[in-house]
Amino acid sequence: MQNELLRKSREAALAAVQIFNNPQILFKSELFIVVMNIAWTYLLHAYFRKQHIDYRYSRPKGSRKAYDRTKGGAFKYWELERCLNDDNSPIDPLAAQNLRFLIGLRHEIEHQMTTRIDGTLSAKFQACCLNFNDYIKEWFGDKFGIDQHLAFSLQFTAISREQADLLADTPLPKNIASFIESFESELSDADYNSPRFAYRVIFVPKMANRKGQADEVIEFVKADSPLAQEINKAYAVIKETEKPKYLPGEIVKLMRQEGYTWFNIASHTDLWKTSDAKNPAKGYGTQVSKTWYWYDSWIERVREYCQTQ
Repeated sequence: MQNELLRKSREAALAAVQIFNNPQILFKSELFIVVMNIAWTYLLHAYFRKQHIDYRYSRPKGSRKAYDRTKGGAFKYWELERCLNDDNSPIDPLAAQNLRFLIGLRHEIEHQMTTRIDGTLSAKFQACCLNFNDYIKEWFGDKFGIDQHLAFSLQFTAISREQADLLADTPLPKNIASFIESFESELSDADYNSPRFAYRVIFVPKMANRKGQADEVIEFVKADSPLAQEINKAYAVIKETEKPKYLPGEIVKLMRQEGYTWFNIASHTDLWKTSDAKNPAKGYGTQVSKTWYWYDSWIERVREYCQTQ
């Protein structure tokens, strides 16, 4: 049974990645989330079985257990979220946060069709794959790793600046955007920036040093290397040329960190409505597609308001 769970878990993870890398599939993020959820569930079941931990739903019945069963009479095994919540779960907190994020997304897409979420969420998907590969090798050996079967997907065209801006400005479905804002507002900056939660990579064109030199499409450098530090410095300069923009949840989190624990989304909404703050002439923020973002000047106005209450 353990080997069967492990085989299915591994195959599901590979299928999830293959689906996401398939250019002919347009529903790829939603399929990745569902299939990867299955992969992790089977992986944790295999781990629990290896550790002789009972992962079936049950209830006390005298001195014994009464097991819950489906209508067909089969045992009801724990779903992924129940596995993560168990005291015996071996998943580290940040990898668990990544999975809880995907579980929350799965709940959203079960009830409403989504569109164009691939680019926005790919950092979380990448972290999910890397975490999965780390754990399956740690628990069952390197031979079960999926990294040996994976490669980076090839692109037919380079992404222009205009295309990148278009992708960045494409609004998420309202229910997805609301879930992401709510989930990430509860994370610390360190957790949010951890590669265990979301694995983010900067890509820059690289030329071979001389003719005939073998050159990989993607080359990774250590994060603390001089080259990486220079790239990050340059990236920071590029980012700073754009005026910082904030979502309401980020502003609420900032005010609470400053001691105004009573300030919430409702307080923020009341303030901007009574202040007519979305009037473009006041310069407090801007509309990007269908989403309103706030500038630093609005944060100062919010801070002044909190100080007077």
